[in-house]
Amino acid sequence: MPEISSKEFITNQKKYFDMALDREVLVRRGKNKFVISNANPTDVFLEPDEDFRRALSAEEFKKRARVVVENAYKRFTNERSITS
Repeated sequence: MPEISSKEFITNQKKYFDMALDREVLVRRGKNKFVISNANPTDVFLEPDEDFRRALSAEEFKKRARVVVENAYKRFTNERSITS
């Protein structure tokens, strides 16, 4: 992967955008580095990780949310009946 300065990139943008069609180009700007690539974000697939394994299905979320809302409603109605 070619590594170039931001000044070089600005001077020869067409060259490096054309190059990025075939391979990644790394542009340095101070301490930061940026990669220019033709990769489509939807082409990048991530492996399942721990967050994915802990995720809830829509049905499980719906069940748990219902319990939380029902409990909150019960507390709310009990507090209103006590103060009334």
